[in-house]
Amino acid sequence: MDYIGPIAGLAAAAGFLILVGLLAVPIIKLGRVLDETRVAVKSMTDHTMPILDEATTSVAGANAILERAETVTTAAAEVSQNVSALTALFAATIGSPIIKVAAFTYGVRSAFTSRRSRS
Repeated sequence: MDYIGPIAGLAAAAGFLILVGLLAVPIIKLGRVLDETRVAVKSMTDHTMPILDEATTSVAGANAILERAETVTTAAAEVSQNVSALTALFAATIGSPIIKVAAFTYGVRSAFTSRRSRS
């Protein structure tokens, strides 16, 4: 009867050994998957960094073009305002006397045509 304890211990050890053996296969496969994942991430990083550098350069170039366009737009707005002010000044300065001259000449023409029609 003294042999039951060591036999139970050997059976437990054998069961534990089988359990470790069965778990070793998935753990080894998981290790391979993690190695492949590491290689894939490194490859992706190596290919992504140049793309990001090019994108940064493109965005910087686009920003420079937009700044130049903003400068041109601002200058065009200033020219438009100046033309508007010049037009208003011209209309106020010369427009009123021209209208008066036109009205006077119309009146003179009307007077001459009405005199001719009476004769």
